[in-house]
Amino acid sequence: MEHKFVELVLTCEDRAEAEKIAGALLDQKLIACAKFVPVDSCFWWQDKIVDEQEVMLLMESVTDKFDRIEAAVARLHSYDTFVLKSVPIQRVSQQATTWLKEILNG
Repeated sequence: MEHKFVELVLTCEDRAEAEKIAGALLDQKLIACAKFVPVDSCFWWQDKIVDEQEVMLLMESVTDKFDRIEAAVARLHSYDTFVLKSVPIQRVSQQATTWLKEILNG
């Protein structure tokens, strides 16, 4: 079966939370890589617009691991409502494909 590679996007309260989530997912080989990007976020929450500093966690994985990743994030994330997005990747360089398959057992 051909696994489809995805980029997962998740905002976290801070760097410590992002590292905790990434570490757990890496340990379980649910993701192959995690990147941490500080972001300024504006969003609706409880009937008002909120402006917060967060950390965006970018992760590389495959589609068939999404449900297990979502379950792990639900256990570890501090937000009542977190947004975990899966963005399909159309093409990946050959060396990266080999590496991702090796790490993710794909």
